[in-house]
Amino acid sequence: MAFNSSIEWTTSTWNPVTGCSKVSPGCRHCYAERMAKRLQAMGQANYREGFRLSLHPHALDLPLRWGKPQTIFVNSMSDLFHEEVPDDYILQVFAVMEQASWHQFQVLTKRAKRLAALGPSLPWPNNVWMGVSVETATWKRRVDHLRLVPAAIRFLSIEPLLGPMGPLDLDGIHWVIVGGESGPGARPMLREWVVDVQQQCLAQDVPFFFKQWGGTNKKKAGRLLDGRTWDAMPSRAAAEVLIPA
Repeated sequence: MAFNSSIEWTTSTWNPVTGCSKVSPGCRHCYAERMAKRLQAMGQANYREGFRLSLHPHALDLPLRWGKPQTIFVNSMSDLFHEEVPDDYILQVFAVMEQASWHQFQVLTKRAKRLAALGPSLPWPNNVWMGVSVETATWKRRVDHLRLVPAAIRFLSIEPLLGPMGPLDLDGIHWVIVGGESGPGARPMLREWVVDVQQQCLAQDVPFFFKQWGGTNKKKAGRLLDGRTWDAMPSRAAAEVLIPA
């Protein structure tokens, strides 16, 4: 678990699974893979296998020990719906999220087809937000799979944005994040691609969050679009949770 996450749209991370494998162009320069190799070299126990998919049952109950309410990105270093993660383990993760009702959890996957298939067997408490990554128009079918899931908040992470998205059907979608690729070999993101998504969000009344321009020096590139930040979040009324006394 990491407090004070550097990810702009969350506050903390929780990784009961680490490691992954590439499934689409957005994975080419995976930040998690780079970080996992660094942590392996540093001798961090959870990364002794580097970026090979690994389950960490000892980490399952960590959110239950975290008394202060947090917004928690689940598996920032993996994909919970990876084909090598057993169904029953996914159920255990969801059970913890359901029990830890004072936190808000953000789950993000590129395996939207598996998400839709498992969706009916999973609990969907209001404190679980579910998202899919969509990096090019080719992968917009992931949005249709997401719409089948009865999460209180359904969101899109259009990051890294690698091309024009074209028309977006945002019916049933509550939040859209856009960002450029960062780090070594970062592929460029054109302003017109960002503005097109932004304008579609405004037209369809969906909160728009611009994370970064990215590039090899993302801090220098910043995150201003048309001279301002765009930090809209989904309505918390739909995801209101009870905080224990």
